[in-house]
Amino acid sequence: MSECCDHHYEPGHEPHRLEVTDLCVTYGSVTALCDVNFKTTCGHRLALLGPNGAGKSSLIRTLAGLLKAERGSILWREQDLRGTTREIAYLPQLDRHREGFPVSVREVVAMGRLPHVGFWKKLRSIDEEKVDEAIVAMRLQDLAHRQIDALSGGQRQRAFLARALAQEAHIVMLDEPFTGLDVESGAELSETLQELGKQGHLVIASHHNLATVEAIFDQALVLQKHQLAFGEVSEVMAQEKVRKTLGLVEGGSRV
Repeated sequence: MSECCDHHYEPGHEPHRLEVTDLCVTYGSVTALCDVNFKTTCGHRLALLGPNGAGKSSLIRTLAGLLKAERGSILWREQDLRGTTREIAYLPQLDRHREGFPVSVREVVAMGRLPHVGFWKKLRSIDEEKVDEAIVAMRLQDLAHRQIDALSGGQRQRAFLARALAQEAHIVMLDEPFTGLDVESGAELSETLQELGKQGHLVIASHHNLATVEAIFDQALVLQKHQLAFGEVSEVMAQEKVRKTLGLVEGGSRV
């Protein structure tokens, strides 16, 4: 298991930290997000909240190294984070995954080892072991040789999370992971995300079901093209400006 996922830190050693300072993201002349400042560490589950177009996906894609910030800094483990890194796994929305590609669940999970071995290279025994461990961790043994497109939405999410585990990612970022899932699959994914946090991963996910935020996450960051609030989830959700922005009080615009 990767260092970040060891939840029993030695005395004097802190969990790996993600620190975002004065972050601003633009698309050409259009500002998608600005003035974002927060710090969090491995072991937390951070919900990104806000109305449609608030900048949640832009923040996730910037943290994943897929977008370049206009200004500001992102520090991971006290080092400037630039571009992609194998320590961060990004799971886009399910409907953004390309369908019709003939690949099995095991092959999807094995893709998590590519940052370790490189493209077009044969997996080593240690890589096969990591793939096996991830499949077991996500309870995919009976589905390992099924085509990924033959799976339900919840099963596919588990497969992509298994890929992140095989990658040995410290940070797991998900863009609206509960979209399109039935109640049973949603409950299962909720338990999985909580377990990842307990194992020491940093989980960051955009989320729209306000009724389940406090049950799944322990921190919240509320965006409205800028940072509106950040902190412990119960404290953030109790703020009047947050409740109004999220449509929880009269006069607010519901997410």
